[in-house]
Amino acid sequence: MPVAVVGLGADGWAGLAAAARAALASAEVLIGGPRQLDLLPPDACPGLRVSWPSPLRPAVPKLAAEHAGRRIAVLASGDPMFYGIGRALSEELGAGALRVHPHPSSVSYACARLGWPVEDTEVVTVVGRPVARLAAALYEGRRVLVLSAGAASPGEIAALLRERGFGPSRMRVLEQLGSEREDTYEGRADGWDHAPGDPLNVVAVDCRRDPGAAAPRLGATPGLPDTAYEHDGQLTKRHVRAATLCALAPAPGELLWDIGGGSGSIGIEWMRTHPSCRAVTVERVPERAARIARNAAALGVPGLRVVTGAAPAALAGLPAPDAVFIGGGLTAPGLLDAAWESLAPGGRLVVNTVTLESEAVLSERHKRYGGELVKLAVAHAVPVGGFTGWRQAMPVTQWSVTKPSPSDRKTQS
Repeated sequence: MPVAVVGLGADGWAGLAAAARAALASAEVLIGGPRQLDLLPPDACPGLRVSWPSPLRPAVPKLAAEHAGRRIAVLASGDPMFYGIGRALSEELGAGALRVHPHPSSVSYACARLGWPVEDTEVVTVVGRPVARLAAALYEGRRVLVLSAGAASPGEIAALLRERGFGPSRMRVLEQLGSEREDTYEGRADGWDHAPGDPLNVVAVDCRRDPGAAAPRLGATPGLPDTAYEHDGQLTKRHVRAATLCALAPAPGELLWDIGGGSGSIGIEWMRTHPSCRAVTVERVPERAARIARNAAALGVPGLRVVTGAAPAALAGLPAPDAVFIGGGLTAPGLLDAAWESLAPGGRLVVNTVTLESEAVLSERHKRYGGELVKLAVAHAVPVGGFTGWRQAMPVTQWSVTKPSPSDRKTQS
């Protein structure tokens, strides 16, 4: 028998469609959070009530096995497949094992109240996630809905907006959407003084950037200003960084190894290209590793994984990458070979260097594996007396290559 997954709104039983009510009424086992279970009338839903344990994810297959052969209904908030329990159930039990009864999500309710088109509204969740994730969605004029983790979330969101230079942003907190207790209050982030309210809330943000903000304006493409990063000089400069991300060619869901992280700029900007992109940064200096974590949080990608250690030893046990960037330590014995072997066919490797010794290594690998070998040179206009001249930055040699499949290697030979 498929597991019934029923989405509930703040209006509880009264807001359910007939099919959802029937699934709950006939269920022998009802699984959900205490708040959700309390919304069901005992006389209409007589099944055994089971609260989710913590952690929840490992409990899914255990509870399914424990109650095998019985009619099971799982309760979810709103739409189970939108940041809900539906994803965990589908991944653990298989989509074919579920019968999902969706309810309008809090996002649908909020956009209906605000008059915002859902397709034009950015959605960020901070439920079980750092509020720093919101920073990556902040752009002048954008509308963002934040799925709150509780009553304290609006205050935390206001503080982040002020820190990131978006103090003038209008905030509206929508509580208990869809219920008789629905309420809304608002204010500007830079003057937010509301006490914590109902824990069941969504925060709507009309993003407005303070023109006088100290924080630099950030664009949506790679090549953020160098001033966006805290660093000690170990930073891939913005023009080379943009060219490097172009060569790495991130795609949604892909994983990058950023070896020799420095300030973490490559891994950070890889993750900023799409919310599902992941990255692991490997840095041997603990002070720099801590700095990378701070930069990642400040720029909206606190999920960047930082590994403190020297490559190639620190690469052991890491999940297989879709792309690898080496920005330092190229001459370490075995590093380049380890990076190459870690890639599956179709994976990309990009290496930057400024020394003649490392350049010789790249020249040899280019002859062996092909790819593209380029010299990146950037000059900046600077004052020269009463005139202006060019100051040349140290040129960077870059090798980028895509690992061929076995059939490609046979064709080439």
